[in-house]
Amino acid sequence: MRILITGANGLLGQKLVELIDDQQIDFIATGSGPCRLAKEFQSKYQTLDITSASEIANIFNEFNPTHVINGAAMTNVDACEKDRARCREVNTDAVRDLLLICEQRDIHLIHISTDFIFDGEKKSLYTEKDIANPVSFYGHSKNDAEQIVFESEYSNWTILRTILVYGVIANGSRSNIVLWVKNSLEQGKKINVVNDQFRTPTLAEDLAKACLLVAKKKAHGVFNISGPDYMSMYDLALKVAEHFGLASENISEISSKDLGQPAKRPPKTGFVLDKAIQNLDYEPTPFSEGLRLVQKQLLV
Repeated sequence: MRILITGANGLLGQKLVELIDDQQIDFIATGSGPCRLAKEFQSKYQTLDITSASEIANIFNEFNPTHVINGAAMTNVDACEKDRARCREVNTDAVRDLLLICEQRDIHLIHISTDFIFDGEKKSLYTEKDIANPVSFYGHSKNDAEQIVFESEYSNWTILRTILVYGVIANGSRSNIVLWVKNSLEQGKKINVVNDQFRTPTLAEDLAKACLLVAKKKAHGVFNISGPDYMSMYDLALKVAEHFGLASENISEISSKDLGQPAKRPPKTGFVLDKAIQNLDYEPTPFSEGLRLVQKQLLV
């Protein structure tokens, strides 16, 4: 295998680099802007504008990958609402370009998608067969990318949908909900956390492992990849405070309506993981264990 990673500067990307290198698989890591990888991986990094078809073609010609893991995305939901043109370029149009070149060269495309393609109104957890109905422009951009893949005649692809990824990377260049809660409480800040949005948060290592399982098993189609524990964002914050011995009284419950975010969020988007567990041998990490890993990595 020769794996090309897009979005390598992000949380998932950095975990992928560590995992793939550890398994001695040849790879190239690409991302926008300066390299944020740990020093030992910087020689494997190359800048790539994912919205440039010519840059994509050049790097494919240079590296000749057998697999592409597309972790590149504009994921700030409110920023996507405000800058819709850029959101569509990165989250939708770039996927069309990647799919085309993968089809031309018979390369396995592993594309990362999101729970935000759903409206969050379902009374139970989402399966891979549920119908998308996004409520934000970010959700629309990711769903449109999925539709491009679905409607193609090409079949050598996999879509991994995930939820609220958390974890630690070496240089601390990326935050997430767990680190935000921890750091805010450590600084004595009072924080507002919504009590009407429910998720199954995903350890970044789990998502990276799922990507590699898909590549090794040559699995195709759509898979839900998340953690196994369903909770509100408020309960998540309380669990973080308890684990790290921080002041939970500084956490205030608030409704999504009162928070006043520019983009609407789906209220409830937990995943059924049976398909990934049965077909990929995926082993989701409980949130309590994920927090222990985060704590251990922060001490390194």
